[in-house]
Amino acid sequence: MLTVDFDRFPVEPGQRVLDLGCGAGRHAFALARRGADVVALDRDAKEIQGVAELFAAMRHEGEIPDGTKTVAMRGDAYALPFPDASFDRVVAAEILEHIPDDTRAMAELVRVLRPGGLAAITVPRWLPEQVCWALSDDYHTVEGGHVRIYRGHELAAKLGSAGLEPLDRHHAHGLHSPYWWLKCAVGVRNDDHVLPRLYHRLLVWDITHRPLVTRVAERVLNPLIGKSLVVYLRKPEAMRVAA
Repeated sequence: MLTVDFDRFPVEPGQRVLDLGCGAGRHAFALARRGADVVALDRDAKEIQGVAELFAAMRHEGEIPDGTKTVAMRGDAYALPFPDASFDRVVAAEILEHIPDDTRAMAELVRVLRPGGLAAITVPRWLPEQVCWALSDDYHTVEGGHVRIYRGHELAAKLGSAGLEPLDRHHAHGLHSPYWWLKCAVGVRNDDHVLPRLYHRLLVWDITHRPLVTRVAERVLNPLIGKSLVVYLRKPEAMRVAA
């Protein structure tokens, strides 16, 4: 399940892409299939091990084009272990809401992106996230949980201050908001409750089969209750001169 729309965020074979806070690697795998040289970075060693293993399996099965480079590594969003202007593209999907000092992480993201390069940033949308926080403290007070809820204009202002120019934006995963509201209502750790279990089956069916009915429903719901806000930005060429 991808949050970034690669029609809005073009990635060419051979381009170097950082998946910052890659988690289980969903975007890193999609990028590798496109022939991009991918660095998947996360602070969680277990997640990184899983991403590295799946990269190897994909390469064995021929899912990654020959010559494509893939790396899975641990790292800190506050101090990225890369030189300035190292990447043509940066993806940061559902990570900034977890980071106490998000402005510091944004500055690092911009530092490693080359002038003229593109960034795709996704965070939970304000309204669906507000509902989740209102229904459940456990949803956001766990270790490593969400530390803030972004309004769209606030996120844009912070990314603008970091040095990025906005290009496009949209909302995604409208079908997923009700699932999380159900989880929060019955208890986020209550995995046996019938309502979220049944809804989860619907989501799995949608992801695996992508039937027309759910695709249409999600297109209708995304502007209203899409779970994620997705923004696309560019690092200005002029920053090369400033640097």
